[in-house]
Amino acid sequence: MFSLTLLLSCSSAPPPAPAQAADPPAASVASVVEAVPEEPVQWPARVVAIGDLHADLPTTLSVLQMAGLVDALGQWSGGETVFVQTGDQTDRGPDSKEVLELLMALQGQAAAAGGQVIVLLGNHEVMNLGGDLRYVSPEDVQDFGSAQAREQAFSAQGALGAWLRERPMVAQVGDTVFVHGGITPRFAQMGLPGMNALAKGVVSGQLPRGQLGDDSPIWYRGYLQDDGACQELERALESLGARRMVVGHTTQRTGRIAVGCEGRVLGIDTGISSHYGAHAAAVEFREGDAWVLYPSGAEDVPDP
Repeated sequence: MFSLTLLLSCSSAPPPAPAQAADPPAASVASVVEAVPEEPVQWPARVVAIGDLHADLPTTLSVLQMAGLVDALGQWSGGETVFVQTGDQTDRGPDSKEVLELLMALQGQAAAAGGQVIVLLGNHEVMNLGGDLRYVSPEDVQDFGSAQAREQAFSAQGALGAWLRERPMVAQVGDTVFVHGGITPRFAQMGLPGMNALAKGVVSGQLPRGQLGDDSPIWYRGYLQDDGACQELERALESLGARRMVVGHTTQRTGRIAVGCEGRVLGIDTGISSHYGAHAAAVEFREGDAWVLYPSGAEDVPDP
C-alpha cells in the first residue's frame, strides 16, 4: 500500500467569502491538532480526481461510473485506484445526504479492495458545518425530513457532521496536491500539517471561521482567473515540494477541464451537477501521467 500525506481545504457565482485573515497564529493551530510528520509519497498505478458534485446523486453516480469507480449499482469497482473528490459535495442540489452517504460507503468498499477514497472539504461543507445555509435547497431540507433533522445530521454528534469534521482540506499524492480552491504561498508556508490543523480547528469551532478567508485553500480562485498567477503558483508548489495542483471551485463553463501554467494547475470543476449543466469530467493519473476523462473518451494533457 502506498503512503499518502493529507492536508486539511467551489462553485461558481460564489457566496461572499470571509475577509482575508491575518496569518494564523502557529501556537493556536498547534494547540488544536498535534502536527504529524510529513512522509514521502509515491504515485499509485491509478489516481482519479473529480470536482464539485453539489448534492446531485444521479450525476455523481454517472461521473463515477464513467471514471470506472463504481458499477451500475453504485458499488466500488475501482480496485486499487485512489479516488480524490475535491470538495463541495453539498448545496445547490437536493441530495446532500445521499451524496455524502455514498462517499462514506465507497471509502470502506475501496479500502477492502486495496484502493482509497479521499474526500476533501470545500467551502460549502465548511459553510454548512458553521451554520451558513444560504445555498441549501428546500428539496435538500425536505430530504432530511425537517430543518431540525438536517441540522442534527450536520452537527458534531450527527453521522454526516462527525464524518465531515474529520475530512482534510488538501491532499497530496505523488508530486500533485489536490485542493478545493487553491493554495497560495502564504498558506503553503504553513506546510501540510499546519494547513491540516487549521482546517480542523475551524470546523471544530476551536478557531475562528475567519481564519479561512478569501485567499484560503477553500476559497482562492486566482490560479484559474489570473494569467499572472503562475509565478505565485510556482512559489506555492516549491514550498510544498510538489509539481502540480488540482483544484475545483471555479466552474469551467465550457464543461472541459482547464489546464494552466504549462500543466502545473488543472481546474476540474466542470459543472458536474445538473445545477451547472451536468458536464461529466474527471482527471486520471496513470503513474503520474495526467489524462482527462469525458463521456466521449480520454485525452492526454501536458505534464509539468
